[in-house]
Amino acid sequence: MESLTSRMQAVQSPIIPVVGELIKNSPGTISLGQGVVSYNPPHEAIEFLAKFLAEPANNLYKSVEGIPPLLTALAGKLQAFNGIEINEENCIVVTAGSNMGFMNAILAITNPGDEIILNTPYYFNQEMAIAMAGCRPVLVATDENYQLRPDAIAQAITPKTRAVVTISPNNPTGVVYSKAALRQVNQICGDRSIYHISDEAYEYFTYNGIKHISPGAFANNSEYTISLYSLSKAYGFASWRIGYMVIPKHLLVAVKKVQDTILICPPVISQYAALGALQAKDEYLKSNIGAIAQVRQLVLDSLNRLQSLCSIIPANGAFYFFLKVHTQIDAFELVKRLIQEHKVAVIPGTTFGMDDGCYLRVAYGALQKETVKEGIERLVQGLETIVKS
Repeated sequence: MESLTSRMQAVQSPIIPVVGELIKNSPGTISLGQGVVSYNPPHEAIEFLAKFLAEPANNLYKSVEGIPPLLTALAGKLQAFNGIEINEENCIVVTAGSNMGFMNAILAITNPGDEIILNTPYYFNQEMAIAMAGCRPVLVATDENYQLRPDAIAQAITPKTRAVVTISPNNPTGVVYSKAALRQVNQICGDRSIYHISDEAYEYFTYNGIKHISPGAFANNSEYTISLYSLSKAYGFASWRIGYMVIPKHLLVAVKKVQDTILICPPVISQYAALGALQAKDEYLKSNIGAIAQVRQLVLDSLNRLQSLCSIIPANGAFYFFLKVHTQIDAFELVKRLIQEHKVAVIPGTTFGMDDGCYLRVAYGALQKETVKEGIERLVQGLETIVKS
């Protein structure tokens, strides 16, 4: 039988399951691959499940954009933490994770053949979503410290450009973009009447006194700003699949069409859990992210031993380091050897659009003090052994 072809052939395969299969075949591997945290949701999230179960009508479909109590709670959080006021010109849509928010946005603002600007290294699921929508990712390299180059972004804009995407704190590099650079990109988008899609899934994960900046809080440009958020990271909500987006009101009808078709409504039980999570005391985030900050320092101390083998760019956000390894070995081949020979897993940089050398993403959010030393030691020794051989 002749095989059928589809647009999906042009879409890269997600790397996490591929690496997961390698890990499965090498028992005892410590994963520095997937971007998750080690801690659980706050107890308030679990307590709110009883409220969901107490209402018999909760087994029915609910509002496409989210249940009203959660929308109200999110509006308060956005005002207090992000400096974003929800008013007549914008609105919140709750999604099944921020990846869905990104897909909603792309389908709402583009036609097939349109262009979306991604800064490299990019987040692979976003590049995949653009390809699925029949659009073209236009890649703009960041600078030697993985920071934005607003002038290069401006030069990459064409009549087909519909949006510029920024991720800060960044996945995969861990860098935090400056307020000045984000403001400049936001202004460029407003001036050209294209959208600035700001992915802020790691908004709480900043270190060394660095503050998170939300472009949606910049004055006079909310008409062209789309902000994406997630509970997956900060609240340990990865499998609950709750995120949300702040969009200009004029996009609401289009976004609701997409979400109603794909999802109908965000999982209501997860929305109740999210409502509970937002009631957690500040100490929940402070203590858990403080523990990750300690793990981060241990990782950095160990990675510094690789200065002769790798370029290690300072990163004050998220829970990643992005290494450029000074070797001619293919990145995926290096990942396979690290798993099979040294039982430690990382993600190859090629999946983030970096094919001009050997890059590795090291994720430390799922590690604890007891496991981080062993995992990073395996990585350091593995790279020293493989690269020097």
